[in-house]
Amino acid sequence: MGIVDVWGQIPTERMIEQPWLDSLKRWTAQTSGDMLHSTKDTLDRMDQAGIETMLLSAWYGPDGVLVSNEDVARRIDEAPDRFRGLAGAPLSTPMEAVREIRHWVDGERFVGVRVVPWLWNLPPDHRQYYPVYTTCCELDVPVCTQVGHTGPLLPSEPGRPIPYLENVMLDFPDLTVVGGHVGFPWLDEITSLLHKFPNFYLDTSAYVLHRLPPAFIDLMKSAGKKRVMFGTNYPMLDPVKCLTGIDALGLDEDAKSEFLFGTAKRVFRL
Repeated sequence: MGIVDVWGQIPTERMIEQPWLDSLKRWTAQTSGDMLHSTKDTLDRMDQAGIETMLLSAWYGPDGVLVSNEDVARRIDEAPDRFRGLAGAPLSTPMEAVREIRHWVDGERFVGVRVVPWLWNLPPDHRQYYPVYTTCCELDVPVCTQVGHTGPLLPSEPGRPIPYLENVMLDFPDLTVVGGHVGFPWLDEITSLLHKFPNFYLDTSAYVLHRLPPAFIDLMKSAGKKRVMFGTNYPMLDPVKCLTGIDALGLDEDAKSEFLFGTAKRVFRL
């Protein structure tokens, strides 16, 4: 079976020109133009890496829409057998956020919701998120978020797992949560939440595999064997580079297949 990439996006010019992306451009040695990819560019890179399905994220922030749900839907229309969507929502207008999610998330084309706490500079247990969580529970779809430090030039505190994300999962025991970007430097907190909540999952987006922290690799082989999914954060990272060194992780065949596609197919019902 083909690989599932659970965190990708095809940025708009407005998103790429945000000043907080300057650090990522520096780290990845890319210009704004390097990150502006067409659907064809994206499919070519997916094919080179053996990626069958990419989940494309919409991006909604306090200063407006960076990648709209309509933008994502158009990409899905261009390659309906290769893309699925994660809807975004304007947290500052709760009823509009609920309407957006209900309009787009059908469990087939749009299979979940993504909210990025550092973009809003609000921890995930802030009241503005709660209508989104309630709606995800009602629709029985995952909410995808970011855990750990923030690469862009914005504060990292909203990515601290305990107490913020723990509070969310205590308040919403039926909510499936996918924490992206590994969770460094709070890996002990991440491990604690993974043991405590059976509906908490992780992905490796924003990391090439050979740079995963050793403690995270240990987690993938033990309690996280069916709880960790592959992600790239494309186009910030190239899919082929992200997968380089997978055999060096030392995963058995079952853990490897769960990581590359099995867990994602279950969680997102692909």
